[in-house]
Amino acid sequence: MHLRHLPAALAIAISLLSLPVAADTAKSTPTAKELIAKSKADEWRTPDPANLLYMQLPQGRVVIELAPDFTPLHAQNIRTLVREHYFDGLAIIRVQDNFVTQWGDPNDDDSGDKSKLKPLGSAKAKLPPEYTRAIDAKLPWTALPDGDVYAPQVGFSEGFPTARDPASGREWLTHCYGMVGVARDIAPDSGNGNSLYAVIGQAPRGLDRNLAIAGRVIEGMQYLSGLTRGTGALGFYTQAAQRTPIVSVRLAADVPAAERENIQVLRTDSPTFAAIIDAKRNRRDAFYTVPAGKIDLCSIDIPSRTLDAKH
Repeated sequence: MHLRHLPAALAIAISLLSLPVAADTAKSTPTAKELIAKSKADEWRTPDPANLLYMQLPQGRVVIELAPDFTPLHAQNIRTLVREHYFDGLAIIRVQDNFVTQWGDPNDDDSGDKSKLKPLGSAKAKLPPEYTRAIDAKLPWTALPDGDVYAPQVGFSEGFPTARDPASGREWLTHCYGMVGVARDIAPDSGNGNSLYAVIGQAPRGLDRNLAIAGRVIEGMQYLSGLTRGTGALGFYTQAAQRTPIVSVRLAADVPAAERENIQVLRTDSPTFAAIIDAKRNRRDAFYTVPAGKIDLCSIDIPSRTLDAKH
């Protein structure tokens, strides 16, 4: 059908649909990449090498930042385990689809041979549960305005997704993608950091305040989320050959400076991070024509970058 056979108003409307969406494009929100490109040097922080773990897998290196201000006892125990080479030669023992990747001693799971458990060395076997901590006004806090199903307040503190309850005066880290938690048995004090897990699926926020969170993967998530899923109960591997061996785990502070990665993380209390939140909440471009106007805590990635030696 040709336009000349249509009513004039309808023909004009159809013609307009074929034009470039210049008006929408003009209203497009900036992308995170564009905002990061304009960020200032002082909006980035270099994590303390004493809080960075380098976990070397056959596929590549996973970098984890510990969160000692939220789980100090677990952070210290994990440092002890790492410095005494506890994790070297252990394995990834569980990959449950849309949930977690877990690593530690294969003999420590339900079907393992407990007589062959690797000794903890000078690390503590039990720790008090560090599920929450008192709200500290001295810690940076960037609040999200959209509310949350699991907590009265949510936001970011020191580069970690965080929740708060002003009524109880407590705050805690949340189970967003890439967060690293401490596995435990039923007893609350049974999680000592010798078995850790990373969230690889939809955020299991129901675990918040029921497990200690030790930190967050800031580089190498693809090596944890892309592994073959376990076929046993809860995603545990049923055969030793299915497990991914851990070559080594080291603290960045114990690695020669020349071998460290020059990683920086965008400060979550920076203007650029606030702009990224706003842009994601109100995203509009040629494809996203209806802004959501809201955003979930775990839908916001915390940008990081690795600088070359010239910087």
